Amino acid sequence: MPEDLRADRAQAPELPRRVRIGYGLGSLCTGTFSTVPGLILLYYLTNILAVPPALAGAAVFLPKAWDVLINPLVGAVSDRSRLRGGPRRPFLLIGACTLPPLFVLLFAAPPLRGAAAAGYVAVVFVLAATGYAVFQVPYVTMPAEMTEDPAERGRILGWRVGFLGVAILLSGALAPAVAHGDGGSPASYRVMGIGVAVLLALGMFGTWFTTRWAPEVARSESEPSLRAQLAAARSHQPFLYLAGMWTLQALAVGVMLAGVQYFATYTLGSPTAVTPLFACLIGPLVLVMPLWNRVSRRWGVKSAQWGASLLFLAGALLLALTPVAGSGLGYVAVVLVGIAYAGLQLLPLTMLADTLAADAARTGKRRAATFTGLWTAAETFAFALGAGVFALVLTLTGFVSSDADHRAAQPEAALTGITLGMTVVPALLTAASLWLLHRYREIPGTGTGTGTGTGSGTGPEIVPAPSASSPSSEPPRRK
Repeated sequence: MPEDLRADRAQAPELPRRVRIGYGLGSLCTGTFSTVPGLILLYYLTNILAVPPALAGAAVFLPKAWDVLINPLVGAVSDRSRLRGGPRRPFLLIGACTLPPLFVLLFAAPPLRGAAAAGYVAVVFVLAATGYAVFQVPYVTMPAEMTEDPAERGRILGWRVGFLGVAILLSGALAPAVAHGDGGSPASYRVMGIGVAVLLALGMFGTWFTTRWAPEVARSESEPSLRAQLAAARSHQPFLYLAGMWTLQALAVGVMLAGVQYFATYTLGSPTAVTPLFACLIGPLVLVMPLWNRVSRRWGVKSAQWGASLLFLAGALLLALTPVAGSGLGYVAVVLVGIAYAGLQLLPLTMLADTLAADAARTGKRRAATFTGLWTAAETFAFALGAGVFALVLTLTGFVSSDADHRAAQPEAALTGITLGMTVVPALLTAASLWLLHRYREIPGTGTGTGTGTGSGTGPEIVPAPSASSPSSEPPRRK
């Protein structure tokens, strides 16, 4: 690491506590919007609006696939922005004003069934995904621009992940409980949509307001086009392997989330079982997060990521034995998956933040928004594809859709497909991600991620090329 950059980091002041907490509030949005549609939207279509599984999968997947295009575009527009309030915060406000009302409309349960209902949900979901992208891309970019100190970034991300756990636990446990409070009627889904929208608004407006006191010590440089952004990503091999690994693991999580409600209804025998099931999955998130942080400091973030990935793989395979061994084993397996999921929420983000800082040190360019736009696009695409993959499993095994008033009996093949889709498919995807994790290289001696530094222990840094210019050492500028 260049000496001037190391000195800048040593002198970097701590961020105000209200900025750390306020930034973390944004995870009430990102955690909720990533969880609730992935958890119940597919089930809402197939079991409330009588949409066939294949069509329901398309209605969930295609709007989110739109993010592959819109996320990098939002990153580039935000980079070039000269709006009053800085390059990020005005976009946070736009997202906060659009996403919550669109979420209410998403679960408004109009008097439509089949293809018409799928069309309605797809259109509203496209608009909601756009509002979410406008908020999320600048939001993910901000830690790399608020400080150049890895330890301070670790503290920021600690608040972010803490609120993320709260958001996932609240929304994932309460949304299905409210939606099925009176047997899963369209009216209960409307109430659920309103409640989740309030949580979204709280996090989004809270982050927009409190980050007004955040410093801006760096400014990202945007690439002029999506093609240029992809070329930048191809030139940064560690980012490619890291993003590829997380995309496969996000896809595994997406498949599992899409299957939880079906697993509760048809494997465990009760739609309301999704609440304790999800509590077992997410409950460990906040409790074991400090443990994963400690493991990453002691053994390095890559080793910690290996541990979390292998534990997720083992838990998913153990969950496949539930129909034979009983629901008790199923809950134990879900707890193991939840412990692993805590690591998967923390470790890739810390690796990403330090990898972005390392890119700046190596190239002299500020490309955080470019890379985070691609990262969030891949992540969102993967979560959406997870629902599509599970819908494909339902289609291939003969699942029969129905509405809230007429519950269809399912063939034995469909019941088997639900179990395999919830367990074996995520396990296979996680196994495939391990090759990319193996290819991701940590560079020893940089002081992060190897267990030898005094920073946050978060992620590798890339040794700067001899010809790379150092980032500017201007003092932080407050907005």
